[in-house]
Amino acid sequence: MMKPSTDDKTTGKIHQVKGTIKEKVGELTDNPDLEADGRDEKNAGKLQNWIGKVEKTVGQ
Repeated sequence: MMKPSTDDKTTGKIHQVKGTIKEKVGELTDNPDLEADGRDEKNAGKLQNWIGKVEKTVGQ
């Protein structure tokens, strides 16, 4: 079982990658809604990753 901080960091990275892919597909297909959705998911992933880092630091 993963620690909550590791889980947050891993999940955050997954959302960052998915968001980047959505953003690029939105750019390539000229779909501003998909591009914005990807940007939002990428930013949410960055935040979740940051939270995981803070949890790890506080937990030590």
